[in-house]
Amino acid sequence: MNRPSLILAPNKTLAAQLYGEMKEFFPTNAVEYFVSYYDYYQPEAYIPRTDTHIEKEATINEQIDRMRHSATQALLERRDVIIVASVSCIYGIGSVETYSKMVVSLKVGDHIDRSELLRQLVALQYKRNDMDFHRGSFRAKGDVIEIFPSHYEDRAWKISLFGDEIETITEIDPLTGTKTASLEAIKVYANSHYVTPGPTIQQAIVGIKAELKSRLEEFKREGKLLEAQRLEQRTKFDLEMLAATGMCAGIENYSRFLTGRAPGEPPPTLFEYLPKDALLFVDESHVGVPQLGAMYKGDASRKRTLSDFGFRLPSCRDNRPLKFEEWEAMRPQTLYISATPGPWELEKTQGSFVEQVIRPTGLMDPVCLICPVETQVEDLIQECLEVAKKDQRVLVTTLTKRMAEALTEYLSEA
Repeated sequence: MNRPSLILAPNKTLAAQLYGEMKEFFPTNAVEYFVSYYDYYQPEAYIPRTDTHIEKEATINEQIDRMRHSATQALLERRDVIIVASVSCIYGIGSVETYSKMVVSLKVGDHIDRSELLRQLVALQYKRNDMDFHRGSFRAKGDVIEIFPSHYEDRAWKISLFGDEIETITEIDPLTGTKTASLEAIKVYANSHYVTPGPTIQQAIVGIKAELKSRLEEFKREGKLLEAQRLEQRTKFDLEMLAATGMCAGIENYSRFLTGRAPGEPPPTLFEYLPKDALLFVDESHVGVPQLGAMYKGDASRKRTLSDFGFRLPSCRDNRPLKFEEWEAMRPQTLYISATPGPWELEKTQGSFVEQVIRPTGLMDPVCLICPVETQVEDLIQECLEVAKKDQRVLVTTLTKRMAEALTEYLSEA
């Protein structure tokens, strides 16, 4: 149908299984994988009862981060895309408008200033490292610039300049430097979904300062001097880091200002990268749909506590997963797949749905023989003897535990 498709699975395990199957079924398509990239994640939290503040701790899986970049880039460049995702796809990532604009396009024969190209790569959050060449880094020696793009695992790009002209672009093995292909043009996407252009950062800083001023006045009116001091110290440090480097720890808590969204507006998610004619498949929907509805409430409670006690500005609440009604409003044409549909799916279908009686395992259904009740035990013994002659195994099921015990005793004596 040439329509980008998103398969939503209720957990990472099922998503990985579906991803492997889709890769086999559609070897020429862009089959991608989009799940949470954390191997370990402890969100920032505050427990008022014990006055305990827990800093955010996370370990990012580089392989999954690469696959997330590959997924978003495939959506921007191709139509034959199949993305297998977990419910983490309703959490905020960088806006598609910013991500699609923060691209460096290079073509053989183009004229470009070497220093300007290096500055552009840094703006895309690539790090220069002439010694340790890894994903998300670049190195420059003379007229040769090598880039290890964010969505590749074992391929990098080598750009050779002649003066200010791009002479050649080659694909290389990043380990050996061996040439694997010649390219006419490439697009270098950002090394982070949260990349933000300089003018937007300056505009965001103005908005953050305005909210900080308002919140500090509110705390002081209420006599919450400790909360005011805490919030001022933490936020000003973040502002200094943003102004100096364009990044800070917990930058996602300022996403409302960085994306230019209004208070309460849905955050940018993977669904904004999907075209309007995309297809959504919700696998095991009786599990997945309730998960979608529960994500927002737990996140909102934790963020509310952080903002009430001065650890974060109230705008941190806009860094959140989609509410269920927001997800329902923006989802494309959707198919819900479940062996046991839940009440929400049944209500939506109004009793009109497609049943698949036989599971699509690819195996032939076994031949079923129905024998008379009068001779069922004798028939069972005969079948067991036939199977035993072939050195195979037999599984006999009964209606109750007591019947199983009686049959076991009878067969032992037979």
